[in-house]
Parts: sequence; C-alpha cells; structure tokens
Amino acid sequence: MSKIKPRSVSVLVATYNWPQALRHAIHSIWSQDRLPDEILIADDGSGDETLEQISQLKKNSPIPIRHIWHPDEGFRLAAIRNKAIDQAQGEYIIQIDGDIILDPHFISDHLKMAERGAFLCGSRVWVSKAQSLSLLQQQPGARILKRHLPLSSILNSLRSYPLSKLLADRYKKNRPTALRGCNMSFWKSDLLAVNGYNEAIQGWGSEDAELAIRLINQGVKKRFLKFSAVAYHLYHLENSKSNSRLNEKILNKTIEQRATWADSGIRSHPSG
Repeated sequence: MSKIKPRSVSVLVATYNWPQALRHAIHSIWSQDRLPDEILIADDGSGDETLEQISQLKKNSPIPIRHIWHPDEGFRLAAIRNKAIDQAQGEYIIQIDGDIILDPHFISDHLKMAERGAFLCGSRVWVSKAQSLSLLQQQPGARILKRHLPLSSILNSLRSYPLSKLLADRYKKNRPTALRGCNMSFWKSDLLAVNGYNEAIQGWGSEDAELAIRLINQGVKKRFLKFSAVAYHLYHLENSKSNSRLNEKILNKTIEQRATWADSGIRSHPSG
C-alpha cells in the first residue's frame, strides 16, 4: 500500500428526519482539529424541519455544506449516499451518520491511517437513551461523560494512536463484513471503481458489508480503526428489518460470485 495521504477530504453525513441530532453531528465536525474541505448531507427524503435546520447550519458553517436530497420513497440509503459520493469534491470521503457525535480527533485519525489501496472502518460508542436525551437538550458541544456510557461501550471510547496503528491490519482481519457504515472512509476513486453502493439493497441492512466485499474483491484492503476515530452513536429505536433477508441474499451473491461491480450504482445517476 502507498503511504500517499489525501490532499482533500469530504465528510458525508447521512440523515433522515432527525434535525436535532444532525445539528449536534455537524457541530462536532466543526470542532475537529482538522476540518474537512466540505460537508455533504446525504438526505434520504427528510421534511421541512430538517431543511430549515440545514439552512441555518449553512449560514453558520466555516466550511461549505451541500445538501443532497431525494424524495422519501422508503429507506434508500444506498442511493442517497451514491448521489453524495458522485458530487463529492474531496479525493477522500469520510462517512458518518447524522446521529453521530465525533471525538475532536476523528477526522485527523482517519487521515493518519488512510493509505492508497485501503479503506477504513471503525467502531462506534453507544450512548445510552438517558444520556442521548440529555445531550440533545443541551447546546452542541456538551461533554459526553464516559462514566455514564454502557459498560460495553467504554472500551470503544478509548483512544491510543500506537495501539490503533498496531491493530489496523490485525483486528477483525478475517471478518470482512465486521464494520459500521456510520464510521468508514474511502478514496473516492476506489468507490467509483466498484460503482459505489448497490442500490438493489433497500431497507435496513447489508449495504455497507456488500460494498466492502466488492472493494476487497477489487483488491482494496480493509483496515480497522480500533482505539482511534471515536464516534458516539446517539440512542434511537431500531429501523425496520423487513428487507434484511433479501439484502442478505444480495450480499451472499456478491460473496459467491466475487463481484466487484454494482449494476445499480453511482452510474445510475446523472453527475451533479
């Protein structure tokens, strides 16, 4: 793998009808020790309240924010992410969700570990329901108290660059689909080479794993960010898993056929 580092970075934030959480997520991007070159809000059909929130965020943002939206026709996360990826101006894309609050070193941690020929996936720290509600009632930037985190989440909240570097090519090495779409990063050119997300996957589940398998089949190595790029995931009710079985079939077909290309992907959309 080449040690060349990205010269420009876009942060892609997926959202749907939760403007309060989105506000906190965007503010945590503004608080980074390395600001991105742009923020892309990939909006899966939110209504007016989210639009108003984004308009306000744009006015106050120290960096460009672009709102990429499509009509609400069900859970179409793969499609809206593809539209945002297509429009991204950064050569490197860091992907989060709109209910994620970032540690101040999150972006710089991703960029430290970024290498040509690899994509990165990290973990998340679950924030309890009570602490999530409390945070959302406060001004953005309120401190996340680790002592109030669920016990299972405390380990994921620790940050150590030497340990992260040591484990990047070892942790979950033999589990290619062990990843979280709310904490991943890629070279844009690698995403284009596999045609981005597979839009045949609709509803919750498997879209990130299926993309990861095609990247790996293409020769792009998976690296895991443990003890760095800490992302705090606000509590919410689980999405419907009614499509999960069909999505798993698409994932398994990709694995069996060693596919590298999604027939329904980024090229399904006119360039923005």
